Amino acid sequence: MKDSVNTEEATKNAYIMPFIQSLGYDVFNPAEVIPEFVADLGIKQGEKVDYAILRNGQPTILIECKWHGSSLDVFNSQLFRYFHTTKAKFGLLTNGFEYRFYTDLVENNKMDEKPFFTFNITDLRDNQIEEIKKFHKNYYDHDTIVSTATELKYMNELKNLIHAELNTPSENFVRHFAKQIYSGAITAKVLEQFTNLTKKSTTHYINDLITDRLKSALAKEADMQKLEKETEALRPQVEEPKIVTTAEELEAFYIIKSILRNKIDVERIAYRDAQSYFSILLDDNNRKPICRMQLSGVKKYIFLFDEDRKGNKKEITGIDAIFGLADNLIKTVENLEAKPESALN
Repeated sequence: MKDSVNTEEATKNAYIMPFIQSLGYDVFNPAEVIPEFVADLGIKQGEKVDYAILRNGQPTILIECKWHGSSLDVFNSQLFRYFHTTKAKFGLLTNGFEYRFYTDLVENNKMDEKPFFTFNITDLRDNQIEEIKKFHKNYYDHDTIVSTATELKYMNELKNLIHAELNTPSENFVRHFAKQIYSGAITAKVLEQFTNLTKKSTTHYINDLITDRLKSALAKEADMQKLEKETEALRPQVEEPKIVTTAEELEAFYIIKSILRNKIDVERIAYRDAQSYFSILLDDNNRKPICRMQLSGVKKYIFLFDEDRKGNKKEITGIDAIFGLADNLIKTVENLEAKPESALN
């Protein structure tokens, strides 16, 4: 949205208020968040900071906001002035993208010149999310944050220093390494030579680290794929059923049940489906076939059985034609009922 967010107020509404909400605070509740919080500066009365987050009725985090296109480097002194006139424990300077957290590590009740924690919301790291979480309404604890603030501050400064040295090695940095591997005097020419060597060496070392991490990640992925294949091989192979009982076959079954309802208990009528035909049986017994049907093709057939269980194949135009064969089906059931079980073997 940033191309349409062209003012400081728009930046507050689009980016900063949602961020405050994500910390668990109700931006519409003045008991939690006060916009345009008055921070009197001695003779300058009525000075206001953009937001103050309150806990137990006291400001705990002061938030100074700028338009998202602004650099924050020139604005920390403004927040510095507000900080020592209130009981706030933390100051936050932000343009909606970059967030800089300040406190009073160097001198009590006086905001430090450098932030102890910074992040860019478009490039969040997991460890940064854990630090942001400490400012959430449900987890906020001043002592916990301060106990890690010093470590965060020095780590940030060290990372910036390392970044600068790796990109543009200083004379002291180069000399530190050169003295350990070069036996002669460190002249200006030698220093120039080792400046290039130091920069190349650090670049190669970092690339090697990245390559090792990638190889390790690829190896783990390969191991996971191998494990998945082995696991798949151990799973019992279940064949997909090739026989599917269609709605038309079931409807034919219910038609036959309705035809025979007055003749026998319909619970005795069962069906069995096979790849080539659909059978209707008495007592779910293969030796007591009432009829068989082939309904899946363009032409449909029904097999009726005489008293000797010999099949008589008839073509039907549709399953409704089964009603016209009611007498044949009733006769087949009567024959099956009339014969003893031994005669069916």
